[in-house]
Amino acid sequence: MPTRTRRPARTRRPRRSGPLTVIRSVARWLLAGMLVFAGLSHLFWARKGFRIAVPDWVATEPADKDAVVIASGAAEIMLGTAAVALPRERRRVGLAIAAFFVAVFPGNIHHWRTGRSVPLMRTDRARFLRLFLQPVLVAWALWSTAPDGARR
Repeated sequence: MPTRTRRPARTRRPRRSGPLTVIRSVARWLLAGMLVFAGLSHLFWARKGFRIAVPDWVATEPADKDAVVIASGAAEIMLGTAAVALPRERRRVGLAIAAFFVAVFPGNIHHWRTGRSVPLMRTDRARFLRLFLQPVLVAWALWSTAPDGARR
């Protein structure tokens, strides 16, 4: 009987669970929670207020602006859920979240330039400072979804 050579079993690298990995996981969960909460607010209690942030060049009719708010809310819920529910796709989900934050930035600029109030941003100062939060959110998404052991 011929002898079979056994292939060595593939072993997974051990998970690194140092302090940075824990902090990154907490940051990812917080980001996910924030996205789901924001998405729910887009669909329910703050939906009407968020229509103001939709630039006219995106949608001219109120019904179209409502559809944009609903779509962005649904996207936030899906992205937030994916950030914690799809650990093997964590990096791709992080890139998608960052891209989403970049995609909605024109809405932030629009409501700052028009001076219209949206939920939680009733002053010109709040609307202006919100513009500087967007790059922080992009960095947060990229950092918190980086692979374990990643330095950046």
